[in-house]
Amino acid sequence: MSNRPHLIAGVLCLSLTLGSAIGMHSTASAQEDLPGVDQDIDEGPAAKRGRITPFNGAALPENEVPPLQPPIAAKKVETKAEKPVAPSAGVGVFDRMGAMLPALPAEKPFDGKPDDAYGAFQRGYYLTALEIALPKAQLGDAAAQTLVAEIFSQGLGVAKNTKDAAFWYEQAANAGNPSAMFKYALILMEGRDVPRDRKRSEELMKKAADAGNALAQFNYGQILVADNPGPKGLKAAQPYYEKSAEQGIADAQYALSQIYFNVDGIEESKRETARQWLARAAMAGYDTAQLDLAIWLVDGIGGDRNLEEGFKWMRRAAERGNVVAQNKLSHLYINAIGTRPNPVEAAKWYVLSRRAGLTDPALEDFYLGLEEAQQKAALDAANKHRAS
Repeated sequence: MSNRPHLIAGVLCLSLTLGSAIGMHSTASAQEDLPGVDQDIDEGPAAKRGRITPFNGAALPENEVPPLQPPIAAKKVETKAEKPVAPSAGVGVFDRMGAMLPALPAEKPFDGKPDDAYGAFQRGYYLTALEIALPKAQLGDAAAQTLVAEIFSQGLGVAKNTKDAAFWYEQAANAGNPSAMFKYALILMEGRDVPRDRKRSEELMKKAADAGNALAQFNYGQILVADNPGPKGLKAAQPYYEKSAEQGIADAQYALSQIYFNVDGIEESKRETARQWLARAAMAGYDTAQLDLAIWLVDGIGGDRNLEEGFKWMRRAAERGNVVAQNKLSHLYINAIGTRPNPVEAAKWYVLSRRAGLTDPALEDFYLGLEEAQQKAALDAANKHRAS
C-alpha cells in the first residue's frame, strides 16, 4: 500500500510521530477564502438591514428601523413646589460604560473596482453571483473562474457539478489564482473527475503555498514530511508550517508546536514558544491540541504546571469527543487533579471512552467497585451526553 498522504475535505491528513506526541490529523474544516475578499463591495440598501441605531429622541434617518422599545420615560414626580420633572431621554450605552470607545482605525483606501459577483456571493445571492461571474470567467478572469468553480463545487443555488467545477478550477489555476491552484491540486491528487496526476498536484500545491495560500502551505509541508521521513522532512516543512500557522491554520500551529519541542537543532527562542503555538491550536478548537495542552499543563511540559487549567482543557477535548481525553479526564476526577473528586463523573467519562473502544483495566476495576446507584447515575449521564 502506498504511503502517500490522503486528502480529505480539502486538508491533507498525515500523522506526525514526534517522541511521545500524539499523531496529528486534520480536524480543520476551514473554508478557503475566495478571490475578492479584500475588495470593497457595493451592498446597496440591503446593507442597512439589522443595524441598531441608538434612540435618543431625534428623528431616525430614512429607511432606518426604530428600536423594538422606546426608552422608558421617568415616572412623574412632584417636587415640593409641585413642579413636574421632565421625562428622561434614556441612558445610552456609552453612559453605562462610563467612557467612549476609541475611534475606529481608518479604512484602507481601495482604488479598484468593486467585485459585484463576489458581493452577491457573500450575501447569499448565488445565482446572481453566477450570472455576473460566468461571462467574466469565459473571458479569462481568474477570480471569476474560481468563483464559478466554487459555486458548482458546492452546489450553491445550482445543481452540484464537480466536473464543471474541476474544469473552472483548472482554468483559474493555469491563470495563476492561488485558491484555484490549491483546490485543483487536491482534485489532481485524488484523481476526482480528472486523471490522477501526483507530480502536477505537488507542483500546483507548492506554487499556491509560495503565493501565500495558508492551506496550501500546510499541505505542502505535509507532502515534504511524507517524502522525507524523520527530522529532515520536518525541518524542510517547518518554514511552510510557520507561514500557515501565522495565518491561523490550527493544524499547522499544532505541527509547529511538536516540531519546536521535539526536533533537535531548533533555535531556543523558537523552542520556548512551543506551548504558545499549542495553545493557539487548542483555542481554535483542535481537540488533539486541547488534549496535548492539558497534558503539558498537568505535567509541566514546556512551561509551569497548572493543574486547574490542565483539567479545563482536558474536559474541553473530552466534550469534543476526543476518546483519549475522555479516558484521561476520568483519571483526573478519580485522583482529584485540578478538580474535586467525583466518582460519578469519572465513571461517566470512562463509560464513554469504553464505548468508543478504548479499554483501561484500571478504570474498569474502579467502575466495578462503585455502588450500584453510582454506576446507574454514571450510565444515565453517559447516555444523556451521547444524546446531546
